Amino acid sequence: MAVHWALICHGLVTLTVVVSFLCGQWPIFQGTPISSIHRFITFGAYQYFLKFVGAVFGDKGTNLILSVEYCCCDRPNPILQIIYLAVIGATYYIIAKTSFSYIPGYYLSGIHRYTSMLAVGIGILLFLLTSFSDPGTVKAENVSQYLSAYPYDNIIYTEKECSTCKLQKPARSKHCSICNRCVARFDHHCGWMNNCIGERNTRYFLAFLLWHFLLCMYGTIAIGLVLAGRLKELRVVYILTVYYGVDNSFGSLAPYIVQWLLGSYNTQILLMVFMAIVSLLLAGFFAYHANLCLTNTTTNETFKWQDYISWQKKLREARASTAALKASISGMNSEGKPPERKCRSFFRRSPLEDTEAVVKNNVYDKGFFHNFYEVIFPVSTRSSFLQTKSKSG
Repeated sequence: MAVHWALICHGLVTLTVVVSFLCGQWPIFQGTPISSIHRFITFGAYQYFLKFVGAVFGDKGTNLILSVEYCCCDRPNPILQIIYLAVIGATYYIIAKTSFSYIPGYYLSGIHRYTSMLAVGIGILLFLLTSFSDPGTVKAENVSQYLSAYPYDNIIYTEKECSTCKLQKPARSKHCSICNRCVARFDHHCGWMNNCIGERNTRYFLAFLLWHFLLCMYGTIAIGLVLAGRLKELRVVYILTVYYGVDNSFGSLAPYIVQWLLGSYNTQILLMVFMAIVSLLLAGFFAYHANLCLTNTTTNETFKWQDYISWQKKLREARASTAALKASISGMNSEGKPPERKCRSFFRRSPLEDTEAVVKNNVYDKGFFHNFYEVIFPVSTRSSFLQTKSKSG
């Protein structure tokens, strides 16, 4: 029984660590232990590790760790790509080794041996498409086309030159310091893909997230049906009720069935928990990026808008405070005016509350269908873009 509790605790700890690492920055988790664990994993633990290495090995050890960090985090490298292929390959191998012997079974036909392989193959194909496709690199040959395709909004994008590429930066583009190139409609640099996500490969990235969410759900449900089939084929419920006198109710049978499953099929249970957790995380990522695409916004622009709105709020509050201070000084200097009662001044609204809310004016949001069309059929793949290029050439 101790093994069963160890498996349950292992699953809960794994879930907490994964959610904290990937979602700890979300506003919903601010001020919670999830946020604290996220800060420790992403920053605190690494700082303590650097201090430990410095204390034991001196400056040489610290410089070695920093050089490894630079190569892994600030330069293109295939480490996370290899990890992805290892994880999906190992997961499929373990599933095949532990569960394929029960297929066909009571609830699953033999075709699932082949559909599972096909589903994994499609997932890897989408991974390769996203990893090795051009994200929309801005070059001297196409910069004029991108400039006409994405006009400046003069809010978060203004006309300027990229200091590295020495090219005029089209609106919505960004120079990626890791890939060392400007990318049109830049969303983010994805370490798992070892590639930027931009104008030309956002569609592949969305398809990758959606397909892997469905793949994990498929694996979770398929293993669940395998275990349900084994439960039926071995007549576990019948044996418990007839030979062991267990009451034929869910509340009475559940503890015994769970104990039997954990004892006989613990590998499959761990795989189910792992894939269920990953599917939930993938669903969250896909929903987030799908919402960005349907409003024609990128992750990069989300941070730009946050900075702009925060700056505008501070600016308006400063103006309101200045106006209130001037009015207060003017009131103190006025003669013959009776003093305001304290209770009335206590309940008087603060001038800061009357400041107008900052409105996000996204000029690139042209409606649900147009935004969706722009992601599925990027502007640089259309005939109009190519015609503009030929005319300019």
